[in-house]
Amino acid sequence: MGTRFVVGLGNPGAEYEWSRHNLGFMLIDRIAADAGAQLKRRECQALVAGAVVAGERVLLVKPQTYMNLSGETLKCLRTKYGSDGGAEQVIVISDDLALPLGTIRIRPRGSAGGHNGLKSIIAALGSDEFTRLRIGIQPDHEIGDTKSFVLDAIPRSQRKQVEEVLARSAEALQVVLRDGVDKAMSLYN
Repeated sequence: MGTRFVVGLGNPGAEYEWSRHNLGFMLIDRIAADAGAQLKRRECQALVAGAVVAGERVLLVKPQTYMNLSGETLKCLRTKYGSDGGAEQVIVISDDLALPLGTIRIRPRGSAGGHNGLKSIIAALGSDEFTRLRIGIQPDHEIGDTKSFVLDAIPRSQRKQVEEVLARSAEALQVVLRDGVDKAMSLYN
């Protein structure tokens, strides 16, 4: 079956730690903590850790390349780990501007939807047939500059809601690994 990769998208650096664009990193950190794993090993320009999640061996991945080059990391890791499985061995966690804050969507495939990290991964895999878990960050008001919105820090007033959606996302990921995408979609979408 080969290694299963759980990739959280984000940007490295303290200035982005609480940015909306880093929800993928935040979820990977939470999953690692729950699994007793530490993301300290550097491979293929990523922080990685082997972990057991819902009884499945996975490689947790936080690309350190910045969003636009996330696919290069995944391509390198798949080569390194001799992953002969298709793109379905990959689960990608990202933020999504089109989903309301506090909601998640799980899909077995799909377009990048304007997300540069997903674009990079689709290009690197040569396929969009990988599972994605998207966490909503849609603003509740009109925004002028999308780029600065996604890179801005999540306001303190929304952090409790973010903690709740991360907890639900961690549960959803366990269902994906244990019971499959369809079951997770029926429970969490």
